[in-house]
Formats: sequence, C-alpha cells, structure tokens
Amino acid sequence: MTDSGPLGFATRAIHTGQEPDPTTGAVIPPLYATSTYAQDGVGGLRRGFEYSRTGNPTRTALEQCLAALEGGRFGRAFASGMAATDTALRSLLRPGDHLVIPNDTDGGTFRLIDKVLSQWGVEHTPVAISDVDAVRAAIRPSTKLVWVETPTNPLLNIADIALLADATRDAGVTLVVDNTFASPYLQNPLDLGADVVMHSTTKYLGGHSDLIGGALVTSDEELDTKFAFLQNGSGAVPSPFDAWLTLRSLKTLQVRMEKHSDNAEAVAQALSAHPKVERVLYPGLPEHPGHETAAKQMRRFGGKVSFRVKGGEQAALAVCARTEVFTLAESLGGVESLIEPPGRMRHARVAGTELEVPASLVRISVGLEDADDLIADLSQALA
Repeated sequence: MTDSGPLGFATRAIHTGQEPDPTTGAVIPPLYATSTYAQDGVGGLRRGFEYSRTGNPTRTALEQCLAALEGGRFGRAFASGMAATDTALRSLLRPGDHLVIPNDTDGGTFRLIDKVLSQWGVEHTPVAISDVDAVRAAIRPSTKLVWVETPTNPLLNIADIALLADATRDAGVTLVVDNTFASPYLQNPLDLGADVVMHSTTKYLGGHSDLIGGALVTSDEELDTKFAFLQNGSGAVPSPFDAWLTLRSLKTLQVRMEKHSDNAEAVAQALSAHPKVERVLYPGLPEHPGHETAAKQMRRFGGKVSFRVKGGEQAALAVCARTEVFTLAESLGGVESLIEPPGRMRHARVAGTELEVPASLVRISVGLEDADDLIADLSQALA
C-alpha cells in the first residue's frame, strides 16, 4: 500500500517480502542455507527462527509474496504441489467425511484422494465442476470440502468460482481452488469467494522447469493455523534454494503469463483450422463452453491448450513423437513448450475410471518461443 493506493501486481511480485538486506544492502533477498539458528539464551530467538523445518527467512519471504499476489493474509510454502494438496486435505477432512472433486481432476490429486484418503475412510464424488447445480446436488451432510480446478487438467473445463463460493457458503462447506493453471496473475479465487488457494509452484510460478514446490494461501486464520501445524509437523517444506528460485521467478510472472497467453491463443487458433484436429480445448476460444465464465474471472486465458487428433490414440502418439520444438515431457508452465498424450502419461493412473481422458487427447504447455515456430512445429507433426 502506498499513499496513492494499493500496489499493482508486478510491484508486489518484485517487492513484497523482498526488501533490501539490512546488513549488506543486497537488493535480492539472501539465500539462508541453514538448518538451525543461534539463540540468545534459551528461547531467545532472533526474529523467531530456531529450525528451518519450522521457519526459514527465505521461505518466509516467499510466503509473504505468495499471499500478497493472491490477495490473502497467509501463505504457506511446501516441497511440492502434492505436499500442499495433502496438507489441505488432511487439515480439512477426517474419517467419515466426504468431498466433491472435478470429474476431470488432476491425476496426482485423484490418486491421493482415491488411493490414500479412501483408506482413511474419506469418500469423494466426481462431478462436472462447470455445473453448479451438479455440485450442489453432490453435497451431502458429511461433505466438508469442494475441491476445484479451473481450468481443469487436462480438459480445460471452467468452474464459476463466485457461484461455487455461494453454493459452498450456503452449505457450510470449504471451497479450495487449485489455481495452478491460471496463476495469481490471471485469476484470484479468494477475491471471488474461495476459502483457500492451492498452487503447484513447480509450474507457472516457478516458470523455468528447475524447481519443485507448492503453496496454500488463505485469509482464514484458523485454516492457516491448521496448515502451519501440518507444514511443520509432517515437514514437507521446500528447501531454501527452491524458495529462493521461486522468488526469483515471481518477479517476471506477469510478463511471462502475458506471453504464454499470447502464444497459446495463436496456437489454439491455428489448431482449430487444421484438418487433422478434431477439437481444440482452450477457454480463450469463443466456442469453448466455459469461455464467458473464463472471460469474467480471468485476465487472460493462460498457456495450456489441449486438442483431440483425428485418427485416435495412435495418431495422437505420433504427433507427440514428431515435434521438434515441443519437448515430450510431463509438467507444464516453463518457458519451453512441452507436449504429452495425457492418457498415457500424467493421467494414465485414471484409466478405467470415470475420470479416464480421451485416448486421442494431446495436451500442450505453450512456452515463450516464437509463436510462428510453435505453429509450424505442430503443423509438421500433424501432417
């Protein structure tokens, strides 16, 4: 906050939690590569730090910045997106509880819920998260949590966060939004009524395919206290170096997301006109069923595009094998463009369930290369 009003997104990304080092004047926050801290007598902690699983100055700077970017009061950083997801779920659910999830949720999230929490007596119901009435109908007396991705992975369906927040608030249910695909630059679920935002910081927040991390952001102090307890108690915290790398990356998040969106829009339009492509899934296209909702709650439409190839699974696999600029790899959100057949890679674990993805589906993470080169690469791979 300044005398002229609240700080803009890029200013917060560059400065929040990252004041020049008071000792040396270094403009980049130091990397505190330490496991423990000297005490000035028993219990005499300097700035509250005693052990780096519990707290580390580099991680604290990251958590402050993440909270500021999502418009939340509290941020917690984790060793991975799945560690953040696990902490949220175990903080909010107990044996006998029920949660609602997207019927095309991320494969890793589904595995944790279906294979791990189910053994703990937690039940789940997959629904079309774009259908608010379906979500309302799926909520039971035992429902404690609605877990939302928007856009979803890999089918890029869109949930109306504000409407879902109304529905969950009426039912006394917590709403958690996985905001990984959008990033806090494109979308701010807390402002739309969500209770918690989750990120895999590995993706767009890290942005360079060189770190693993996760985050939870909320303005609810009671929830944050629960997250903090498990963060420390289970110890799935990021290394100081990964926290430092993520802080470095946040400084350029706005400009990167603008370029990701520019390139993805161009690629989606080109794919839509290609005779070998059956259907393009991208919320930036007017024909996408969630386009109006996405336009209402997102600044841009992001860097993820999925498309179905004519000819089925073998044709999709062939496209993924032929690209030269796009790299065949899991993950997303880096400066380089990636391609994968999700049914055989990230989402192979949901095969045979109601979350199974089409065999002809190709998912691409559109990077920051020249858009013309990306379009040409996909065109020759499809030829």
